[in-house]
Amino acid sequence: MAWSNDGAASVYHPVKSIFTTSKQRLRSELIMSLSPFHLAIPVYDLPKARHFYGEVFGLAEGRSSTQWVDFDFYGHQLVIHEQPRTPGPEKLNSNPVDGHDVPVPHFGIVLKWEEWEALAERLKGFGTKFVIDPYIRFKGEVGEQATMFLLDPCGNALEFKAFKDMSQLFAK
Repeated sequence: MAWSNDGAASVYHPVKSIFTTSKQRLRSELIMSLSPFHLAIPVYDLPKARHFYGEVFGLAEGRSSTQWVDFDFYGHQLVIHEQPRTPGPEKLNSNPVDGHDVPVPHFGIVLKWEEWEALAERLKGFGTKFVIDPYIRFKGEVGEQATMFLLDPCGNALEFKAFKDMSQLFAK
């Protein structure tokens, strides 16, 4: 099996194409076959967080109890666990990246370009306040990507990004 530039699989045909194995294609294949991760995050307001992930993001809900909720986070398991609100820093910790203060820590997912665009529009439609508005980072450079940062109702930072060329995910 070979992979095209857009990540689609194609059948090897000895006459019509020359099969080559490259690090980029192997990386793309690996990315497409990753095992789902499990991430559990604290929230101090379970109903608000449940609404945010379920209604604003449109994530399907899995199992739940009075203290936690599972969500299908693009094929991965995200669990929000209620815990008492704890005093935190007055200001988000951040590192400068491409002229923006990127919140640290944060989590997120790399989406297909069209999915990222649709999510950005969905979030804007819900009046989401972004930490970093949706934009194209590293434009015209290696690793060019679409990205956006936001906070859930309990202050957990999220990043959503996309690459037109997935082989750029780990490019230097």
